[in-house]
Amino acid sequence: MSDDEVLAGHLQELRRGTVVVACLATLTTPGYGYALLDTLGHAGLSVDANTLYPLLRRLEKQGLLEAEWNTEESRPRKFYRTSDAGTGLLEQMLAEWQSLHGSITALRGGSPESPTTEH
Repeated sequence: MSDDEVLAGHLQELRRGTVVVACLATLTTPGYGYALLDTLGHAGLSVDANTLYPLLRRLEKQGLLEAEWNTEESRPRKFYRTSDAGTGLLEQMLAEWQSLHGSITALRGGSPESPTTEH
């Protein structure tokens, strides 16, 4: 296995967990799947549609997203919005993200409050 393949696999693992956080954070403003794909892509977090749509359905089933159909346009679209439970989970996940970032920064020799880019 090449170094590039090893890196790609680890980056995919790292991004997998961040997609949930990104969806919950983005959908505090209601949106539909295709627009979410576009928004995430423009933010540098490209997600395949075959990954995103099952994730949205799973988050909805878990009560973390609320969904409703908009049939006012020529093509009906399912709009998603982060639920109160989803907002609570998002806050907890962001707190954990900050904690992990501080831990990694400290392990690399920096202080958790002021991350370094050296090393």
